[in-house]
Amino acid sequence: MNDQQLLRYSRHILLDPIGIEGQDRLLGSRALIVGAGGLGCPSALYLAAAGVGTLVIVDDDEVDMTNLQRQILHREQSVGRAKVDSARDALHDINPGTEVIALKQRLAGDALLEQVAAADVVLDCSDNFATRHAINRACVATRTPLVSGAAIRFDGQVAVFDSREPNAPCYHCLFPEGGESEEVRCAVMGVFAPLTGIIGTVQAAEALKILAQTGRTLAGRLLLLDALGMEWRSIALPRDPGCAVCGEGA
Repeated sequence: MNDQQLLRYSRHILLDPIGIEGQDRLLGSRALIVGAGGLGCPSALYLAAAGVGTLVIVDDDEVDMTNLQRQILHREQSVGRAKVDSARDALHDINPGTEVIALKQRLAGDALLEQVAAADVVLDCSDNFATRHAINRACVATRTPLVSGAAIRFDGQVAVFDSREPNAPCYHCLFPEGGESEEVRCAVMGVFAPLTGIIGTVQAAEALKILAQTGRTLAGRLLLLDALGMEWRSIALPRDPGCAVCGEGA
């Protein structure tokens, strides 16, 4: 680290569980964020501010006026622009030292697997089960830690799925593909604006701990938030031995 970096990240360096070694790990790391919306915006802001070396942000959508209520990287003048371009410009203003790679596309197949394999951590900030399951399969295949978040109405959830750990569950263990989970979207159901900030920031915190190799993550746990009553719950997540993605016969 140079003198400017030592000054900029001094408040992290003062924390014994992070220190210079942990901050160096952040500077040399690469994070993949899928989704530049309500969850992806606060996640990306804190990862960039904390000094993560490379952020790859993937989203195929454009900024809409309805996004501005909660997607805090975007501005009114960004309406109509690609979300990834708007996010890249805002993150450059936050920290020019972080390289932001903006991919305006919907990753799938080999392209998704390639990006996941190149990342040190993946943040799933998407809004549909098909994408979440595709990301999960890629993360299990490459043994890349996955930080998953969701927010709808006043309810949020965060979990970490880390295939590097023995007996760790994956997203499919929690929500089996083709199961009875109901897919709901904020365009229809609505979402409390600060909820996405809370969940996205928790995702960033979990990703930073993984990258800095410190603390205890949410691996094996599901953290639930009822923002209307402001109550948190933590639920243990066991691995499903019969899981079609990470199970013994997968």
